[in-house]
Amino acid sequence: MIKLSVVIISLNEERNIGRCLKSVQDLADEIIVVDSKSTDNTQNLCETAGAIFSVHPFVGHIEQKNYALTLAKYPYILSLDADEALSDELKLSILEAKRNWEFDGYSMNRLTNYCGSWIKYSGWYPNRKIRLFHREKGQWGGINPHDKFLMEPNTTTLHLRGDLLHYSYYSIEEHRDRTMQYAEISAKALFDLGKNVSIIYPLLSAITKFLREYVLYLGFLDGYNGLIISKMSAIGTYIKYKKLYKLNRDSIDKKEKD
Repeated sequence: MIKLSVVIISLNEERNIGRCLKSVQDLADEIIVVDSKSTDNTQNLCETAGAIFSVHPFVGHIEQKNYALTLAKYPYILSLDADEALSDELKLSILEAKRNWEFDGYSMNRLTNYCGSWIKYSGWYPNRKIRLFHREKGQWGGINPHDKFLMEPNTTTLHLRGDLLHYSYYSIEEHRDRTMQYAEISAKALFDLGKNVSIIYPLLSAITKFLREYVLYLGFLDGYNGLIISKMSAIGTYIKYKKLYKLNRDSIDKKEKD
């Protein structure tokens, strides 16, 4: 049986980290938490649970997760966020993968809890993620803050049974605040990549986003929460591209002044 390192990134996660750690204790050969200078009880909870706690400045989700991989003792990695936990079925699937490791990476469905309800539609499920992998077979990439593990060419993957349980937002206000934060991060990341949009693009993208999640992805079947999720996604999309448009306009204006 292979040895498995569980790596987790955190910041002020005292309400979630205990559940996350408990869900991996039966299958982890080591647990490493890379923390971005929490000011709550996160560190104490991690150390009490026997996790290795490392503080590292946060410069981006992708960068933080790739750094966490370098601290792992074993090349076989299960990577989680502090607000995630393994379902019982997924736990059994990962234990079986440990006993008989045949693939370079393993994917799993992520099921999100939003304000106390499990979201089965709205484009939020099954939300397949690669979180179990051999460290040398890929790396974290994507566009911050939406990281994803990118497998190397010619690698093999298998989809596991069970859900990765994601306890996302406890209130609509928290969702709104995170949406604003992520929109700004995304706009800056797109700007740094040289992306630009027209003045009408933010509005058109927001409308498309709402219709896709609420109608095409059956968000209406998630009830009131599905409506809120679809609206918040549209708002976040609008703000992201509006900020990107402004960043490009400001850059052009600055060059013209210089």
